[in-house]
Amino acid sequence: MSDEDFQLEKEDEPNSSSIGFISSKSKIIISLSLVGFFIIALIVVILVVTLETEEISKDMDHSSFVIVNDLIPDIITELRYYSSFNFVGEHIDGYQEPVALLTKEAAEKLKNASDFFDKNGYRIKIWDSYRPQAAVDHFVRWNGTDDEKMKDYFFPNFTKKRLFAEGFIQSKSGHSRGSTLDLTLIHKKNGTDVDFGTSFDYFGIKSNTNYSDISEEQKENRKFLKTVMEENSFINLPEEWWHYTLKNEPFPDTYFNFPVNATLIRRGIDR
Repeated sequence: MSDEDFQLEKEDEPNSSSIGFISSKSKIIISLSLVGFFIIALIVVILVVTLETEEISKDMDHSSFVIVNDLIPDIITELRYYSSFNFVGEHIDGYQEPVALLTKEAAEKLKNASDFFDKNGYRIKIWDSYRPQAAVDHFVRWNGTDDEKMKDYFFPNFTKKRLFAEGFIQSKSGHSRGSTLDLTLIHKKNGTDVDFGTSFDYFGIKSNTNYSDISEEQKENRKFLKTVMEENSFINLPEEWWHYTLKNEPFPDTYFNFPVNATLIRRGIDR
C-alpha cells in the first residue's frame, strides 16, 4: 500500500472526537425531550387538580344561601332529617343543626307566600329545605340495607327495594340545589296542622297532589297551597303535595354539599 493510499484510508476513518460530540448531542436531545415530557405531564396534573378544586369549592360555596328564619321570623321549622322521625329512622348525615336554609332568591319568594298565608290565618311549617348531597348519599346507602323499621308509617304499600325503582329515592335531589322545600301549613289560631290527607314523606300515590280519593277538604287544602305557591313563583312536584321548587332556580346544575349549619352561613364563605 502506498503512502497516498494509506493517507486516504486514514481520512475515511471516523474521528473519535466527532463520535463523542454526536453522542453527547444525542444525550442532550433525549434529556431535553424527557424534560419536556415531564413539564407537559406536570401541567396536565396541575390543570386536573385545579378543575377538581374549583368543583369542590363550588359545591361548598354557601355565599348565596340564607337562614330562612332570619328572613321570615315566624316561620316554623321541623326538620325531619335532623331528627330520627323520618323514613330512615335515624339522624341523617349533613344536618348539623335544625335550621332551614335556602338560596336568597327562593327565601325571598317564600316570604311573599308566607305573608299571604299569614294574612289568611296560616303559618308555613318547613319539613325540609336545602339538603346536602351527603344526606342523599345516606339515603342511598340505607336503601341498600335490610332496615325497614319505619315501613309501616312511611311506605306501607311498597317493599323497600322498590323505593329506588319507583323514584322515591334517587342519587341526586333537587333539594341539594338549594331552591326546593317541603312544607305544610299550620292554623294560627290553634297551632294544629292543616289536613292534606297524608303525612310528610308518605311514599305512595295518595301523596300525589291531584289524588282524588281523599276528602273534599283535603283536596281544597292542596289546591289552596298549590295556588299560593305557584303565584309566588314555585312549581309543585305532582307526586308530592308538599314539594315545591323555585321557578328559574339560580343553581339548576349545582348539587351543594356543605352541611346544614347556621353558624357556617352567618360567618360567610368558608374555604
